[in-house]
Amino acid sequence: MLNEKVAVVTGASRGAGKAIATRLMAEGVKLAIIGSSEQIHETSKELNENGGEVLSLQADVSDEHQVKEAFKKTLDHYGKIDILVNNAGVGFFKTVEETTTEEWDKVFSVNTKGVFLTTREVLPSMKENKSGTIITISSDVGRRAIPNGSAYTATKYAVQGFIGSVAQEVQEYGIRMGTVNPGAIDTYFADSNQGETHKEDWLKVDDIAEAVCYMASAAKHMVVDEIMLHPLSQEYPRS
Repeated sequence: MLNEKVAVVTGASRGAGKAIATRLMAEGVKLAIIGSSEQIHETSKELNENGGEVLSLQADVSDEHQVKEAFKKTLDHYGKIDILVNNAGVGFFKTVEETTTEEWDKVFSVNTKGVFLTTREVLPSMKENKSGTIITISSDVGRRAIPNGSAYTATKYAVQGFIGSVAQEVQEYGIRMGTVNPGAIDTYFADSNQGETHKEDWLKVDDIAEAVCYMASAAKHMVVDEIMLHPLSQEYPRS
């Protein structure tokens, strides 16, 4: 069902984003992967060597100009975008008093503004084609607040509201929108924030990739607007 589809995956240099790109590639999807560092080109090279068709784009999803350029290059190269996976994200886990203004602005810039910019940019071509799927990797903290994560939690609540609102705007064009809301995931992101407590119980990046693939593969008449994934341990950090 996904063979020959074109997908853009943000935050795809490593971790869940790389796993998502790899899983979609296995289904015959043509890829444009976006990352903020030069590592995105190494990931692209690896995927291409494994038989994929991958366009690598170094861009900051919080920068409007860079987002526009990345999507223009994708459309110029492939002629269409069928799937957008908003995976890029950052987080800081500390008390609100300890959270700096710079950290607050950074997490909102990537986690919320980034989703807004990429979604807005892809919609015109999807509307023209009367089809498309936009999947955003959110978090279960977008449904329930946690301590010591005010900035991160606020971005995920904002994303849930944003996706819900836009979904109603675009449904008449055959565009589906949804979120994957995992709990703790075993990634570099987790290690950098909270260490390895109960790490053996956390979700794996392949779990996230499988959920994305399921949502992207769902028949047009199916409404799959949210997938909740819970690890055995509810230790933090989140996705």
